[in-house]
Amino acid sequence: MQWDVSSKVVQVAYVVPDLEAACGDFHRLYGIGPFVGAEGVRTLDSHVYRGVAAAPIAFRGVFVQSGDLNIELIELASTTDSAFHDMARGMAGPFVHHVAMFCEDYAGTRDAYVAKGFAVASAFKTGFGAEICYIDARAATGHMLELYPEDATIRAMYRATVAAARAWDGRELIIPWERAMALLAEG
Repeated sequence: MQWDVSSKVVQVAYVVPDLEAACGDFHRLYGIGPFVGAEGVRTLDSHVYRGVAAAPIAFRGVFVQSGDLNIELIELASTTDSAFHDMARGMAGPFVHHVAMFCEDYAGTRDAYVAKGFAVASAFKTGFGAEICYIDARAATGHMLELYPEDATIRAMYRATVAAARAWDGRELIIPWERAMALLAEG
């Protein structure tokens, strides 16, 4: 198997203890905003943890754009075994959980990482049918690696975050996905 050299890091994600507080902290540190999402607890269903069917992962999250880089902040709302909880055990404050990449050949890229000795820690299907996984790359990088397939809905979420950042007037720090998607449709 060959590495998917078309893949590039598009996101850095942090697990945070308090989502709203973290949005404020990141805004004060980097001047970025708005943070898109946070509309209540969501679940990642059809979860497979290290090859075994597992309970869904419950979380709250936001995306925010910083130049070409997307940043995701995640507040966990469940304690089920998962790629998130593998790293969260013993951690009190914010920490880098993963970097994310789109893959032209999702299955081939995932399988190439596995062939190189990196385990799939968690895999699941999104509510819109895309399969996503977290590769346990902690031994090499200190964090997980999230792999995305080329998927129109995921790409639209990224474009909506960029559109929200371009249109942001600085007044509302956290906006819902629906408003960001409307900004994308307008633009």
